Amino acid sequence: MKNFLKNLGVVLLVFLVISGIVMLFNTPAPKTTDVTLNELASQINDGKVKSIEVNGDSLSIALDDDTQEKSRKEAEAALTESLKNYGVDPVALRNVNVSIKDSTTTAFWINTVIPFLLPFIIIGVFLWYMMRSAQRGNNQALSFGLSKARLVSPQKGKKKITFSDVAGAEEAKEELKEIVEFLKHPKKFLDLGARIPKGVLLLGPPGTGKTLISKAVAGEANVPFFSISGSEFVEMFVGVGASRVRDLFKQAKKSAPAIVFIDEIDAVGRHRGAGLGGGHDEREQTLNQILVEMDGFETDTNVIVIAATNRPDVLDPALLRPGRFDRRVVLDLPDIKEREAILKIHSKSKPVAKEVDLKKIAARTPGFSGADIANLVNEAAILAARRGKKVIEDDELRVSIEKVILGPERKSKILNVKEKEVTAYHEAGHALIASSLKDADPVQKVSIISRGQAAGYTLNVPQEDKRLYTRAYFIDELSVLLGGYVSEKLTFGDVTTGASNDLERATNIARNLVTRYGMSNLGPRTFGHKEELVFLGKEIGEDKNYSEATAKEIDEEVSRFMSDAYKTSEKILTDKKETLERISKTLLEKETLEQEEFNELLENPSKESSSNQESVQKEEKK
Repeated sequence: MKNFLKNLGVVLLVFLVISGIVMLFNTPAPKTTDVTLNELASQINDGKVKSIEVNGDSLSIALDDDTQEKSRKEAEAALTESLKNYGVDPVALRNVNVSIKDSTTTAFWINTVIPFLLPFIIIGVFLWYMMRSAQRGNNQALSFGLSKARLVSPQKGKKKITFSDVAGAEEAKEELKEIVEFLKHPKKFLDLGARIPKGVLLLGPPGTGKTLISKAVAGEANVPFFSISGSEFVEMFVGVGASRVRDLFKQAKKSAPAIVFIDEIDAVGRHRGAGLGGGHDEREQTLNQILVEMDGFETDTNVIVIAATNRPDVLDPALLRPGRFDRRVVLDLPDIKEREAILKIHSKSKPVAKEVDLKKIAARTPGFSGADIANLVNEAAILAARRGKKVIEDDELRVSIEKVILGPERKSKILNVKEKEVTAYHEAGHALIASSLKDADPVQKVSIISRGQAAGYTLNVPQEDKRLYTRAYFIDELSVLLGGYVSEKLTFGDVTTGASNDLERATNIARNLVTRYGMSNLGPRTFGHKEELVFLGKEIGEDKNYSEATAKEIDEEVSRFMSDAYKTSEKILTDKKETLERISKTLLEKETLEQEEFNELLENPSKESSSNQESVQKEEKK
C-alpha cells in the first residue's frame, strides 16, 4: 500500500509539472503593438489613450478602442517629464489614467528567472528519483546474502503452541522434552559435563506433524524460534546460500538460547558429489557451511538446530554423524488411539454433535496422517454448513472420510444403465470376495456413486492397525483386487477398463511378493536393486542383479500368484452367485450399502428376494 501511494504521488507530481509547462507556453497572450514615445504623445494629444501602466521602464498602453500597445520611457526619468519633452498637452494628459506598478523581486523571479530555471528543475528531480531507485537496488543487493528466516519471538499474551496441542507421538515428545529442559536449565546439564545436543532430526511421512512439534518445542522452552525452508538458502548466485547460513546462525547466537528450524533439509542436505556441478555446486557449498556452523558451536552456546525431512535416505552422511544431528526422532503415522486424540483436538473449536463417536471415526481412518485428519474435520464442517446445520454430525464426518480418500462426489458424471449395472457387479465382486476370505480386510462400505476417478468403490478398513503384513494377507488381497474383474467376466462374458487400476495394484503386490518380501517359491531373497539419482531424488531405474533365467522364473511366479488369485475369486463368485446377484441388485436400487446393510444381505436374504425365488420355483413346477 505504501509503495502504491508513493508511486501515485510521483505520477501526480509529474502530471502537475507537465501541465504547468503546457499552460505556461500555451496561454494565449493579447496582441500588443510597439509604439514610440512620439507616437504615444501624438495619441495622447488626440485623446485616443485611455490608460497607461508604468512598470519600471516599460509602458502598457490601452487605447479607447481597447487596443493594447507597449512602449518604453527614458531610464531614470519620470513619465510626465518625458512626455512633456515630447510636447504632450498637460490638459490632455490629465484625461489619461496613469498607474505605476511597483517592480518587486518576486515578480522578477516569476516573470524572468523561473521560466528559465524550470526545465533544469524538472531534469534535476528526474535524476534524483533515478539515483534513489538505483540506491534502493544497491541496498537490496547488499541484503541479498542475509538470512530470510522468520523469527517467532516468545511474546506474552500471544497464543503459543505447546505439547498439549500435539496429539499422539508420545515417544517423540518425551525425546524432545529433554531438549526443552536443556534450553530452560542448561547449567544443570553443563555442571555434569553433559554435551549440548547440536541438532535434532525429525523423520516421518508428510503430514505427521514435524513442523508442529518443533513449534511446540519452542513454545514450551519459551525461546526465539527461527524458521526457514531448505530451498530458501540456494539461489542462482554463487555464495549466497552459504552467506545466508552464516547470517542465520549469527542471528541465532545473538538471541541464544534459541531454536533454528530448517524444514525440508533434504533440499540442501543431499549427498555431496552425486549432483551436477561437482564441488562447485551452490547446493554443496551451502551444505558445507551448515556442517561448519553446526560443528563450530561453543559448548556454552544454547542454540539447537531442529531439521525435518521425509527423505532421510538421501541425506549426506556428514550431516547425520554425531556432533551435528545427535538425535533422530521418528514420527510415524498415528494409530487408532492417536487418531482419536487428534480428532478431539481438531474438534475443540468446532460444534460437533454429542452423539458422534470419534473412536468409530478414528477406526475408519487407518493410514491417515495428522494433516489428513485436520482436513477431514474441516471438510465435515464445510459440508455441515452447506447443508444448513448448526452442528457437525456423524454423517458429515463419514462422507468427508471418503472425500479425503477418493475425492468429491461427481454427481454430474451420470452412467448409463449398462455402465451402472457393470459397476454394481464389479463392486459387488470386490465386496463378496473380501467378506469370504478370513485374512482380507472387512467391508465398511460399498457404493456405485462416482468419486474422483472411480466409477464406484469398495471401502475395506482393517479392524486394527497393522505394522506387519503376512503372506496370507497378500494372497487374499490379490483375490479381492481381482474380484471385480472376475465378476464382470462371469456375469457379462466380457471385461471393461474399470478393472485397470485393480490389475495394476495386484500385479505390483504379486511382484513384491517375489522380489522384495521373499514369499514365493524362489526362496528367501530379494531380486533387483533400485537406483536413484540423489540430486533429483527420483528413481531412474532398477539394477538387475540376477540372470535372464531368474527373470523368467520371477515372471512365472508373478503369473502363478495372479492365476491362483483369479481361480480363488472365480470359485467364490461361482459358488455364491445368488449372493452376488442380490448385492448387485440392491446396489442398483440404493447405490450405497453401509457395513450393517451389507452384512444383512450376506446373512439374511431380503423378503423380496425370497418371494421372487418362490414365484420362480412355482413357475418351474408348472
